[in-house]
Parts: sequence; structure tokens; C-alpha cells
Amino acid sequence: MIKVVSLFLICIVVLAMFGKLRFPGQARLKSMKCKGCGRYRIGKGPCDCGAGPRGGTRG
Repeated sequence: MIKVVSLFLICIVVLAMFGKLRFPGQARLKSMKCKGCGRYRIGKGPCDCGAGPRGGTRG
């Protein structure tokens, strides 16, 4: 039983190391955030805060 648990934990650690190396789509996710408020923009419309690069209606 201890062998199974230790092998499972080792596998989880190895997967975590590979996940930290390069998260796929990380640059794309950063570009989807508003530069002003930090919220994610969904679609092609402007951010509601008005501080983003695409403008907005609220100030």
C-alpha cells in the first residue's frame, strides 16, 4: 500500500514539474487580459472599465 501511494505522489510531482516548464497557451491568455483592470476580455468587444487598449464606455 505504501508503494502505491509513494508511486502516485512521485507521478504527481513529475507531472507538476512538466506543467511548470511550459503551460500551453500562456502568451495567449496574457493577451486576453485587460491592461487596465486585469479582467479577462471575452470576444472582440472593448473592456467595460474603459482603461483597456480598445477603449470602453465606463470611466
